[in-house]
Amino acid sequence: MWIQRPVITRTLRLRYFTQSAAAVLAPEREVPLTYLEGFPTPDPKYSEIIRAVPRANSGKIIAAKERKVGRVPSIVFEQEDGQHGGNKRLISVQTNQIRKLVNHLGRSFFLSRLFDLEVRPDFDSDDVIEKVRVLPRKIHLHAGTDAVLNVTFIRAPSHALLKVEVPLLFRGEDVSPGLKKGAYLNIIKRTVKFLCPADVIPPYIDVDLSELDVGQKLVMGDLKVHPAVKLIQSKDEPVCKIMGSRVSDQQKKSK
Repeated sequence: MWIQRPVITRTLRLRYFTQSAAAVLAPEREVPLTYLEGFPTPDPKYSEIIRAVPRANSGKIIAAKERKVGRVPSIVFEQEDGQHGGNKRLISVQTNQIRKLVNHLGRSFFLSRLFDLEVRPDFDSDDVIEKVRVLPRKIHLHAGTDAVLNVTFIRAPSHALLKVEVPLLFRGEDVSPGLKKGAYLNIIKRTVKFLCPADVIPPYIDVDLSELDVGQKLVMGDLKVHPAVKLIQSKDEPVCKIMGSRVSDQQKKSK
């Protein structure tokens, strides 16, 4: 369970971007899963090692001190029960590094990407206390400034299954028959929840609009994903729909 702690001042507001990334252990696989041709793969440009240092205590005063020196108070949960607490390790990560990754990737894409995390005695040390693969599960931003306040990670070994809110990437607007007729795209879902083996978490899912006409829609069951990735929402839940012309456009045409 994430426990929201008091923050620096009474006027501090939080924005929550959460990745419901509960992990369960899957049976050990003899042959590791890999990404398949034709499906999105993580961009190697963002294959960055996140550096961290141990943090002995938590609380309002400790968190404020960490942020003041350019660190983000963070937690790494064990894979057995990440959503509800479980074993955890208190760490701090570098504010500049996390802010850069979030800005470059976008929040939803940051929360659906695996990273290697190295815990060191201090950020400049060459000694590595522990190196683990993690999935960012939750990020707290200041509502006014978007400053990173907290980050939660969950361990992501190969044998773990993770519940991940995967972002959707809409393509084909330029050739959609409906959109070419002057209709507009009504986006109902921007992320969809899947149960993913840690080795093949989709960085995003392509949504093909190229054949949609006015009045047609795509539902979650239409999304193309790796066969090992399982949808955990209703397959009939709508993702997007091509709607008729906006009222303002129709009024313009009638004049």
